[in-house]
Amino acid sequence: MIARSKGKGKHRKRRDRAPWPGMMLHQDGSDHQWVAGVRWDLIVTMDDATNEHYSMFFVDEEGTASSFQGIQEVVEARGLFCSLYTDRGSHYWHTPEARGKVDKNNLTQFGRAMHQLGIEMIAAYSPEARGRSERMFRTHQDRLPKELEIAGITDMTAANRYLKQVYMPAFNEEFMQPAMEEGSAFVPYVGRDLSDILCEQHDRVAGNDNCVSFEGVRLQIPKDRARLHYVKVKVRVHRYPDGDLAIFHGPRCLARFTARGVFIEPKIKAVA
Repeated sequence: MIARSKGKGKHRKRRDRAPWPGMMLHQDGSDHQWVAGVRWDLIVTMDDATNEHYSMFFVDEEGTASSFQGIQEVVEARGLFCSLYTDRGSHYWHTPEARGKVDKNNLTQFGRAMHQLGIEMIAAYSPEARGRSERMFRTHQDRLPKELEIAGITDMTAANRYLKQVYMPAFNEEFMQPAMEEGSAFVPYVGRDLSDILCEQHDRVAGNDNCVSFEGVRLQIPKDRARLHYVKVKVRVHRYPDGDLAIFHGPRCLARFTARGVFIEPKIKAVA
């Protein structure tokens, strides 16, 4: 007869760090006034085992492109890793119901890229679950604006250069912790061009004029010795973080374009 009161919350256990570097990475962003009068997003990709920061940079707004950039910097420098822990931002996950479970079958562009690389994605469901990232950003918000001000830095290009050359190495030297076990879960990346995975991919069908329409831009497929035409052929448009485009048929790149659809002449390799 009496309505049940709301629960007091779950009893949460402290999660141990991953034993090896490369077993689990965290990626997150922080919107903050890093320089006077300007708000940027700071994107950080760090290791769960050691707190080591592998990638740090500022962008105007966190999103798919910035997440791709962080992952590319890690893979190029260290190799492939096992899993990535993120919040439930819309560029990471599709969430059918607000504050509900993520849809692990309906992948975002970022989720599709992680699946192609064999990296498991893990969604955080509470601020407490991202505690290490939250504490780390509080440290950055306290220290980094002061350092940028002392260095006289007010523009993003200079700030990103300072992050890479000065701040991140010093931060890692002070806050990096030894892993619980000796070893590494990183493995070298071997395969197709990483930039053709860490990009948006959209399926299209070529028209009767061998053109592909993509968001109001007409992309002309050039003549190809492999086949007479591509009329009604299913192709794939890649959009890279810098806005450039490319048309692929299976693994073959048919043409590359600027963001406005201007054909980019392929580079001819010099013969030794």
